[in-house]
Amino acid sequence: MKKTLIVVDMQYDFINGALGSEEAQSIVANVKKKIDEYRECGEEIIFTRDTHKVNYLNTNEGKYLPVEHCIEGTKGWEIYEGLYKEGDKCIDKPTFGYLNWRDYDLQEVELVGLCTDICVVSNALIIKALYPEIKVSVDASCCAGVSIESHQAALLTMKMCQVEITGQ
Repeated sequence: MKKTLIVVDMQYDFINGALGSEEAQSIVANVKKKIDEYRECGEEIIFTRDTHKVNYLNTNEGKYLPVEHCIEGTKGWEIYEGLYKEGDKCIDKPTFGYLNWRDYDLQEVELVGLCTDICVVSNALIIKALYPEIKVSVDASCCAGVSIESHQAALLTMKMCQVEITGQ
């Protein structure tokens, strides 16, 4: 059975840029180790990249979170150094959750990345809704949220929706 690792929004702006945090910085080594494990086994890895345009502050999201981040083409938009390799799959998504996971033959999925309480939870629940019979898991040691409390709340929400939580 094919396993897919989905690396959610491990971008400069979420790690040490406009919306960076110590918690996000603290998971980089864990995420890199997880990616390396999947590469060694020849398993599929898909990166997502939060992608906004220069008019971000005029969007609905920009009104609720008025901090420019992940503007397409900027350093903050790029995947953090040492994680992405040329040839890896990368999805640019303009919103929290990617809506076209049906385009992929997902058989078992593990998610890691940022932010647990926004984009990780959104993608995990979309995938679980589209593929209710497959195993979907999230490695908590490879995720960080906006706050520790909201990270924990998102993990509980995913667990209640039959997403397996590991790494706690």
